Amino acid sequence: MPFHRIPTDLLLVALIAAANGAPWLLGRWFGADHPRPLDAGLRLADGRPLLGSSKTWRGLAAALIATPLLALLIGWPIWLGLTIGATAMLGDMLASFLKRRLGLAPSTNSPGLDQIPEALLPALAASLWLDLDWVDLGLVVGIFLIGHLLATGLFARLRDSA
Repeated sequence: MPFHRIPTDLLLVALIAAANGAPWLLGRWFGADHPRPLDAGLRLADGRPLLGSSKTWRGLAAALIATPLLALLIGWPIWLGLTIGATAMLGDMLASFLKRRLGLAPSTNSPGLDQIPEALLPALAASLWLDLDWVDLGLVVGIFLIGHLLATGLFARLRDSA
């Protein structure tokens, strides 16, 4: 199926999923051998990490490489893919920051908080260049949220059955 026949909203969800999935895939392939956390272990006055150990430079690099490459593949400009990847990672870092302030451990599943910033920030950024309205933004966030929750449940079942 040619990519120009796929709705823009679904292509945007695919780019957001690539940005969020690339760090996870890279971590699975290479393991957790000496990942360098983005926050360099910094702790705030509350004694909790700024972001936590699961937000790494390797993961950020994976997202910032995978997303522009996928954008090129579907015929979108590389800079738009980079913007989507960067804002998805910014949303991911915001979610991690909030989760640490709430006392949740790194990699703790937090439905909604784990997905909404990661999808909303890149959708808002992309809407500056793509013809997206509020309905599109809601669809992108909703599709990503549901897809992420389903994938998380599926991967958990596969892990538990292995």
